[in-house]
Amino acid sequence: MLSISEFSQMCHLSPQALRFYHAEGLLVPAETDERTGYRSYAFDQVEQAMLIALLRDTGMSVKLVRQALDEPDRAVALLDRHSDEVHRQRGAQDEAIRAARSVFEAQPEPRLRHVPAMTVVAMLVHGTPLGRDAQEWDRAEATVAAATAELVARVQEVGVRCLGRPRRALAFETQTPDRRVLDGEGAAWMVEVPVAATTAALAALPADLLVHAQAARDELAIFMPGRNTMAKYGTVILRLLHAHPLDDGRFVDIARLRQEIHDDGVLSSAPVEQQPE
Repeated sequence: MLSISEFSQMCHLSPQALRFYHAEGLLVPAETDERTGYRSYAFDQVEQAMLIALLRDTGMSVKLVRQALDEPDRAVALLDRHSDEVHRQRGAQDEAIRAARSVFEAQPEPRLRHVPAMTVVAMLVHGTPLGRDAQEWDRAEATVAAATAELVARVQEVGVRCLGRPRRALAFETQTPDRRVLDGEGAAWMVEVPVAATTAALAALPADLLVHAQAARDELAIFMPGRNTMAKYGTVILRLLHAHPLDDGRFVDIARLRQEIHDDGVLSSAPVEQQPE
């Protein structure tokens, strides 16, 4: 019989790891002194220890290791499944590293810009979650992205030319405002695209699309690198609100915040309004 210290040295597993594997039922000592708790191992347990170490070195959970040991015929399939998950996690980590680096390198700050007058075609996006958690936010992003592609296609079908990138905004400012946005019952978002078209072409648009003239205005805009997230959306709002003071009693109308999705990030902008007298 081998002491836990001897077995530890032979298998290159620490005594702490051996005690953990014992507690988890992966590698039960051949003998345990009931009075002292002293553990002893048999030489033929070396192979079991080796298999456990191999599987744990892959990053497998104890649960998966136990399954692989209990059903050796499934071990390769379990390793394949684990490998897929490792690659998924590694890809997510690589994306997170790129996003973190881009934000710290760019140091995004708001800038004041002037936007000319334009004609805009908009569409309400029904069934959009409010994004109260990460999963709901991702579903909302996918829904809004699909609606954006649909809007552009429908506009182009009737020969109306799109100018610039589509945008999305909370559905507070439409010709028929739906205040149910606030309690989650109505369309949470709308998508819109600037267009160039004659009056006749605009009249040919489907009735559920909204057309409005946007006057020339000043905006505060900020570009946030990486994919759109709930935390970044909140950060953008804070930075716009805390931007340099505006003169003549003007303020940033966050309720009319718009976003343009780019390949390398999100451009958010909000109009600068005059305080009422």
